Amino acid sequence: MPVLKKRSILLSGHATSMALEPEFWAVLDEMAGARRVSLAGLIAQIDEARGERPLASACRVAALAFARRAGA
Repeated sequence: MPVLKKRSILLSGHATSMALEPEFWAVLDEMAGARRVSLAGLIAQIDEARGERPLASACRVAALAFARRAGA
């Protein structure tokens, strides 16, 4: 079973935490670098666009989409 890594994030002035697999955190870090934003800034962007999807799921989907584009 994969080990989840929990990180604390400040979104819209509210502290929250999110647990993802280390592999997803690595892709999100790469994605933030490519967009020239902080990881918190990237997650805030994902949060604004996620609709009804849970934040952790939205981050996984965003990371997968980024990785697919990078591999294409």
